[in-house]
Amino acid sequence: MIEHHIDIPTADGAMNTFVVHPDEDGPHPVVLFYMDAPGKREELHEMARRIAAVGYCVVLPNLYYRRTREYWLKERTEPAMAEMFTHMRSLSAHTVEVDTRAMLAYVDALPAANSTRIGAVGYCMSGPFVVWAAAAFPDRLRCIAAIYGANMVTDAPDSPHRVVGQVRCPSYHACAEHDQWATPEQVATLEAALKAGTAPYRLEWFPGAHHGFAFPKRPVYDQPSAERHWARLFTLFDKHLRQAA
Repeated sequence: MIEHHIDIPTADGAMNTFVVHPDEDGPHPVVLFYMDAPGKREELHEMARRIAAVGYCVVLPNLYYRRTREYWLKERTEPAMAEMFTHMRSLSAHTVEVDTRAMLAYVDALPAANSTRIGAVGYCMSGPFVVWAAAAFPDRLRCIAAIYGANMVTDAPDSPHRVVGQVRCPSYHACAEHDQWATPEQVATLEAALKAGTAPYRLEWFPGAHHGFAFPKRPVYDQPSAERHWARLFTLFDKHLRQAA
């Protein structure tokens, strides 16, 4: 495996990014990995390595680079959570478009990457990000996955449930049974919007699981649910990034 810690130039500055891919048999299909609210950290690096190990070039940026290069949530105290939410609120559909455009330019020039085959995965706060990215770049993204996506249904004009109709690629949505950020009512609204669209999708409930179930270092980590989510991701990527013509 080859790992890089690099800066990707964007319209808003240098986006520090972790890139990992196999050391042979390239170029490899690309997976854009959008971080969750606690920030780019070793836990996510390990998850990126797991994706790369089965034959992908994974690009994991620090989406908070406009504010800080090194932030990640170290403790769940009230002040620390308030800081995290401040960082989170600095991101939007516009910043996602800027950052995705920069990542696409990067992989287009990367010999190890097959940039004709690009997918994306987002967790929690970045569930909306993969929807926005696929809507903004419909000719570039071949599939997306939102894992316990938060704030997928809001009153905003660019709420993901209002945007999914612009998504052309297949999508996968993993929903935890216990999730204050994605209630059954919100998920039902999202699914209605997905049904009204033209792109294939799969929305799957994870019974008994809590928001954050896929992260090994979270108290709510649930290994059976986490492994099922990995199986779904690899099936999605294999079908649309490897087998697709």
